[in-house]
Amino acid sequence: MHLRCVNCNRRYEIDEVVYSCNCGGLLEVVIDLDKAKNVFDGRDITLWKYRSFLPVDERVSLREGGTPIYKLSDGVYLKNEGANPTGSFKDRGMTVGVSKAVELGMRKVICASTGNTAASLAAYSAKAGMKCYVLVPSGKVAVGKLSQAIIHGANIVQIKGNFDDALNIVLKASREIGAYILNSVNPFRLEGQKTAAFEIYDQLRFVPDTVILPVGNGGNISAIWKGFKEMEEAGIINKLPKMVGIQAEGASPLVRMFKEGGDFRPFERPETVATAIRIGNPVNWTKAIKAVRESNGLLESVTDDEILEAQEELASVHGIFVEPASAASLAGFKKLRKAGAIRRDEKVVLVATGHGLKDPDAVLRRSRPIISVNADANELIKILEEQRKPEH
Repeated sequence: MHLRCVNCNRRYEIDEVVYSCNCGGLLEVVIDLDKAKNVFDGRDITLWKYRSFLPVDERVSLREGGTPIYKLSDGVYLKNEGANPTGSFKDRGMTVGVSKAVELGMRKVICASTGNTAASLAAYSAKAGMKCYVLVPSGKVAVGKLSQAIIHGANIVQIKGNFDDALNIVLKASREIGAYILNSVNPFRLEGQKTAAFEIYDQLRFVPDTVILPVGNGGNISAIWKGFKEMEEAGIINKLPKMVGIQAEGASPLVRMFKEGGDFRPFERPETVATAIRIGNPVNWTKAIKAVRESNGLLESVTDDEILEAQEELASVHGIFVEPASAASLAGFKKLRKAGAIRRDEKVVLVATGHGLKDPDAVLRRSRPIISVNADANELIKILEEQRKPEH
């Protein structure tokens, strides 16, 4: 087992504290799949069930994984990652990443975040007894996520800039302060996140034709693709899904590159109601593009209106409350199916990445005023009868 550059294939030892290659390329963990065990029996599903595919021992866990899959309609399923301990898929990465930090003897951890990473790292570092530093873009983090980081005891600093500015500072300052970076540039983070692929197969008992998920920093789509590829290489599955990434229109540099070709160009001022994917310069763009192209997948963008409509549909029709970024999966699926890019007979898994309570203001800002009445039953009945009258 070792680290390998995805660009030049240079090898690094598994216990080196390194986040990128000397050539500038991203790193990935190469697992010894000869030792991987076929534990895919549909029972007792948790993240650490798949420990033989993971590069660390379980050291810091909040019992993450095992998130439910719901059937939305014939052939269409939703994997609800909002059921993880801190309410997002980031917990998969943090249980492995913080376990690796403990293994390396680190005492401090650091991240830049639009919210979910901060909440998750704060919780797992608290469990591990580590000091946690979080950099967030000023005024751009949903209150639910920020409150989690606060209550878990993180040292929070607001940056007068966007997420990309915050991450650049983390990359430059981490070594000086002796802190271990746990953004998705850390390859061990993505090792935890790949377990969503294991669970999808373990729960459904088949490999879907297509997996659709929101894309912000680009780590999750590449991680889930890595999970499916490892299962194939280990002889557990004999087909692979198409990976489809959905970005918000106002923060869609990967979609632009995929559709227009040419070199990658970041969005200088990303903007979207889906704060979790409000990222203009995704650090994992090379891995994300590779996952989409290798899988013969797609990248597509959706508007904020389409995202919010999908969020409301999931809640009001299916009873599943997700944050706006999570709803991008359904919004993208509907757009692509209407365009004929996804066939009616395909089996599709949508990944919802975070719980709706992460960003309650997104709902409250567009909801109708709540009715107020006196403590009088007759007054209540009168108002309810008025609401039942048909509109002309």
